[in-house]
Amino acid sequence: MAKKLYVGNLPFSATEDEIRELFAKHGVVLSVNLITDRDTGRPRGFGFVEMEDPAAAMAALDGYEFSGRTLRVNEALERRDRGDRGDRGDRGDRGGRGSGGGYDRRR
Repeated sequence: MAKKLYVGNLPFSATEDEIRELFAKHGVVLSVNLITDRDTGRPRGFGFVEMEDPAAAMAALDGYEFSGRTLRVNEALERRDRGDRGDRGDRGDRGGRGSGGGYDRRR
């Protein structure tokens, strides 16, 4: 059964071909997707690799030094619904100061 791996701490110069070649040494690679910033198009330093059997790749490449960076490789988590922003608590915005001007509206 195919599984998707999260690959973090990638050098910004990494290409999909380089990552495919690196992971192919440890099994069959089905896809590689390096994430870029949607506004600037610049690499964000992480991506996803889908493999038929990723166990060997995870064991060999988590902590592996690639172009001066120590890779983080683990099983990817399912993507949350964009509406579920539980990591931000109750605020709902990034700065905690929305249109409410800092007032608690629950009074």
